[in-house]
Amino acid sequence: MELLPNGDAAVEAGVPPEEEKFLQHKSDGRKRPQFTDFEGKTSFGMSVFNLSNAIMGSGILGLSYAMSNTGVVLFLILLTCIACLSSYSVHLLLRSAGVVGIRAYEQLGLRAFGHTGKILAAVIITLHNIGAMSSYLFIVKSELPLVIQAFLGQTYGSDDWFMNGNYLIIIVTVCTILPLTLMKHLGYLGYTSGFSLSCMVFFLSAVIYKKFNIACPLEVFGNFSVSADVPEDTCSAKFFTVNQETAYTIPILAFAFVCHPEVLPIYTELSNPTKRRMQNIGNVSILGMFIMYFFTAIFGYLTFYGNTEAELLHTYSKVDPLDTLILCVRLAVLVAVTLTVPVVLFPIRRALLQLLFPGRPFHWVRHIAIAVCLLFAVNLLVILVPNIRDIFGITGATTAPSLIFILPGLFYIRIIPTDQEPLKSRPKIQAACFTALGFIFMTMSLTFMGLDWMSGEKRSHGGH
Repeated sequence: MELLPNGDAAVEAGVPPEEEKFLQHKSDGRKRPQFTDFEGKTSFGMSVFNLSNAIMGSGILGLSYAMSNTGVVLFLILLTCIACLSSYSVHLLLRSAGVVGIRAYEQLGLRAFGHTGKILAAVIITLHNIGAMSSYLFIVKSELPLVIQAFLGQTYGSDDWFMNGNYLIIIVTVCTILPLTLMKHLGYLGYTSGFSLSCMVFFLSAVIYKKFNIACPLEVFGNFSVSADVPEDTCSAKFFTVNQETAYTIPILAFAFVCHPEVLPIYTELSNPTKRRMQNIGNVSILGMFIMYFFTAIFGYLTFYGNTEAELLHTYSKVDPLDTLILCVRLAVLVAVTLTVPVVLFPIRRALLQLLFPGRPFHWVRHIAIAVCLLFAVNLLVILVPNIRDIFGITGATTAPSLIFILPGLFYIRIIPTDQEPLKSRPKIQAACFTALGFIFMTMSLTFMGLDWMSGEKRSHGGH
């Protein structure tokens, strides 16, 4: 989508109309992009909430388990590397978008590689975000019955309809998720994103509090029993650990930082949109999630050490299934993932609109119909497929490196003019290395997963 060429846009950008024609193709960060359909009005803070909410996902529940399989220091090194690479990826996207005034990931694909690039980008975004939405609704399906059960004071399940996760996700989708997905602009979800983030801050606070209230060795509830022979290092933290599960840590962390399809829509709706302002939003969001991820991982790990399960809340249930604080935490996590679904749905709808209705103006019927169809498909997937962990694994090992590493690097190399940056210039060589890293990451992840399947072992690991 081109920048407005008229004099009004030029004046708003601080450029006199008569000089606009000489500055159209420059991208020095001083000119304010103006998009043809509306002017962005979302504040810096709301944009940070939206992007942070897009980054944070269900993977936060599996980070303590990841740390137990890497050790504290190795986990911190990997987390830092992924966060820095994700921030650099946002820089590549904004540079590419700034040159041509494009506000959609799929349109960058079109500009770089024609219709093939557009279709590829749209398909990858759609698959990745459908996987993410499904993981959120799986949490609702599995956790909401346990919350209701705890409210009723029961330590066992029942066959009542209100304890059936399949019915519950339909009710949650219709009553909460669908109305939020019908918003016209993503910026309006800043309020729900802020509330969602506050729920996860409460989750982190509970994890820190429980660290000082749960004894080690673990005293488990009910039929669980702890062996009298407890190894001496049971309650000591490991700094470096390498085992069969360690190979899954990088895919878990990479999947946990994917937010790139949301970057350009959020950039579009930002008030006073400049590349530097949007890059700062990206950096603040990634830094905030880095801090939350690390503290959640380390305090969860220092609570349970080697007994940490793939889903942290399940480990707390072993101690006391009716714990009031953990009940509140479950409720907060449910609210957080429920409010994240609409934010994740927006880029899918944008991708489908770019594919099916290119160049068409906004229309409410299309807007609503695509949201309803997507939610119907995701609900059907969650209800009919009992375990799609392997599907999530493939999606996470292919779409996450594509969105973070491969596509941003390729877009940058193709879109930035060679008269500005020759192919042998340092920025383009860095982008090429970044893309190569994505292919290495994808190959490594798929290889380890293939070996895992061939060995017939089932491993549990978190998702985005």
